[in-house]
Amino acid sequence: MSKQPRNDLMKIGELAEASGVSVRSIRHYDQHGMLASSRSGNGYRAFQPVSVNQVKQIQRLIAAGFSLEEIRSFPECMLLIEGALACPEISETQRKRLAILDRQIEMLNKQRSRLRAMLVVST
Repeated sequence: MSKQPRNDLMKIGELAEASGVSVRSIRHYDQHGMLASSRSGNGYRAFQPVSVNQVKQIQRLIAAGFSLEEIRSFPECMLLIEGALACPEISETQRKRLAILDRQIEMLNKQRSRLRAMLVVST
């Protein structure tokens, strides 16, 4: 992390407000190497404006079920463009995640059916 002049850099609180994500989450992403930050003269983290899109995209990928480890392995095309749907490099990872979710849904549907059957028998 290098020291850069302030110019258009954002403080962590500004990034949190602009992205709608907590300061704690942003620190976590930064510590895991998912965001590029620099340090200002006073030692505070400073972020490029593109970090807003990166944070939103990280949140979107987490909501889709990806772990931080998986997201960290994604190419920059997935993190630099908010709303990026896919890069050829991660299509297989997305298919695997979808298969996992499909299995979980199937298992939950079976559990729900069993529970409903139990309720019908007990009433």
